[in-house]
Amino acid sequence: VHCRLSKEFSSASSTTTVGTVTSRVTRNGDAVMEKDLLNHEDLAGDRGMIDDIFDETYREKEGPKPPMRYVWRNIILMSLLHLGGVFGLTLIPSAKIQTLAWAILCFLVSALGITAGSHRLWSHRSYKATLPLRIFLTIANSMAFQNDIYEWVRDHRVHHKFSETDADPHNAMRGFFFSHIGWLLVRKHPDVIEKGQKLDLSDIKADKVVMFQRRYYKPSVVLLCFTLPTVVPWYFWDESIVISFFIPAILRYTIGLNATWLVNSAAHMFGNRPYDQHINPRENPLVSLGALGEGFHNYHHTFPYDYSTSEFGWRFNVTTAFIDLMCLLGLASDRKKVSKEVILARKMRTGDGSHKSG
Repeated sequence: VHCRLSKEFSSASSTTTVGTVTSRVTRNGDAVMEKDLLNHEDLAGDRGMIDDIFDETYREKEGPKPPMRYVWRNIILMSLLHLGGVFGLTLIPSAKIQTLAWAILCFLVSALGITAGSHRLWSHRSYKATLPLRIFLTIANSMAFQNDIYEWVRDHRVHHKFSETDADPHNAMRGFFFSHIGWLLVRKHPDVIEKGQKLDLSDIKADKVVMFQRRYYKPSVVLLCFTLPTVVPWYFWDESIVISFFIPAILRYTIGLNATWLVNSAAHMFGNRPYDQHINPRENPLVSLGALGEGFHNYHHTFPYDYSTSEFGWRFNVTTAFIDLMCLLGLASDRKKVSKEVILARKMRTGDGSHKSG
């Protein structure tokens, strides 16, 4: 099976340059920062999009912020979900080992639907997937129940393009709680809606698998996020219906949500910044463990087009191992990877120096 890694993005001094390195001063709100960027046009030509690269021209509107409007339906449902998750924790000692193993399997599958699917494949186009793999990742994504792929991609591209501004759906500058879960409990800032509507999502609209999921998203969630995880242990090894529902369905779903949310909150606040000290996203290995490799966040916001979201391969990165396996099986191809030369040069130019200590 032929499995290739796409041409590496390399530094200006290399003879195999895909993008030249330029230095520019950017302004994000009141913070002035100097950033070294690969040529965006070359990256756009290779991936077919640049809407996940920070927009230097964005300016937050002057004047008072719009009032916060609570979404009480979401507040009530999220509260009930987390109470159910706590109840599920108390049931673990009574659960059969097969049920716990099934819950872990459901967690891994659903997490890959987010990390390998809506994030690295559809949001960033960092690799290509065949139809069977796209179908699997779509099924896994519905099991994760974190909005359909189209909506997830739209919000995530806005997050990268306007990171930590009013146009960022889970702006970490508004605090840990807001970036973790609070953003789902209030109405979106008008800038989030405005900028999201202007994104080019033609690639997502052209994917029939994604649009099929969007059309039938609610029934797919009922079946894959709640019904299937509950029925399997109850039917196949006679687990009690209460344990079957509250552990593989409710508790697994609650943990999956919080693992993803920690990328938006903890990984924007706690950790070092070896690649770009002028942005808030951090390297957080603990988040990577829970989110299957998504906690190398300073790297990811510096190089959003890298399929691994990290320079360290499989280390704390189950998703990278999964994509590499799919590539070996002929189900994935064209993985985008930043060259070692570009990574080192970026560390030296804009990093916080923490890479020198390992």
